[in-house]
Amino acid sequence: MKSIVKTEFDFAKQTGKYIGKVRDVYSIAGDILVMIVTDRISAFDVVLPKGIPYKGQVLNQIASKFLDATSDLVPNWKIASPDPMVTVGYKCAPFPVEMIVRGYLTGSAWRAYKSGIREICGIKIPDGMLENQRFEKPVITPTTKAELGMHDEDISRDEIISKGLIAEKDYLQLEKTATALFERGSEMAQKQGLILVDTKYEFGKRNGEIYLIDEIHTPDSSRYFYADSYEENFTNGLPQRQLSKEFVREWLMEHNFQGKQGQQIPEMTGEIVENISRRYIELYEKITGEKFRQTEYSDNVYVRIEENIKNMLARLI
Repeated sequence: MKSIVKTEFDFAKQTGKYIGKVRDVYSIAGDILVMIVTDRISAFDVVLPKGIPYKGQVLNQIASKFLDATSDLVPNWKIASPDPMVTVGYKCAPFPVEMIVRGYLTGSAWRAYKSGIREICGIKIPDGMLENQRFEKPVITPTTKAELGMHDEDISRDEIISKGLIAEKDYLQLEKTATALFERGSEMAQKQGLILVDTKYEFGKRNGEIYLIDEIHTPDSSRYFYADSYEENFTNGLPQRQLSKEFVREWLMEHNFQGKQGQQIPEMTGEIVENISRRYIELYEKITGEKFRQTEYSDNVYVRIEENIKNMLARLI
């Protein structure tokens, strides 16, 4: 199965290029960003050695849908999505913190809790909670944004403000906006028979106004449970049926990899890659309620992407 893990384009008025964990971002004319969501996959802040076919298309199209569906809550960076793997939008000055909203005690928060930790990002977590238990109300646990190959670090509201990372007025607005986005995402998930468990949001500023940037409510940035089996599984202490990238992390942990120094990434066989690809397509169809239409990886796929971007930029600059 083919995948797109690297792009090498040179657009008119291009002023820079940033290679993230899974995205190649081109700066155009100092004010426009072209984000190509590749098929690279990362876990534990490490980019894995093989791409996952259709993963980029899945993430880009889910994010595009949710950016449109939440634009009444906060302005966002998107102008258009001229290709299934591409979003073109406004360049914003990003805040150096990601806003993690958690509705349930699960994932890394549960692993920390199980080890005896009772405070995450300055938020106290009561004793006696169980894995996958719902919080009384969603909690916000920010992290600093890590460079490629580095791990994100938890940070509290007080630290963010005292260190001058974000002005207090802006940070309080980010908390309010993140909460509203999580509520909207939860409502949309409920209509699909899902529970939005946790997610991350990134924000920036443009012309003095706060904007939502990057992806939103994708399986790479969010975790979903199936609503119909949640109560029964929770009551019986069983694992939740979930839609997220957690299955990739679990596979890596089963093979003794958590991104720690000296650990070896397990072999990604063709069967493993194909299985992950199928899971991402399942995620798309369940989260959006729409049939996934595969964009073929023909020999001219890069030509298609480049032409679609050039045609879009010609209308903008």
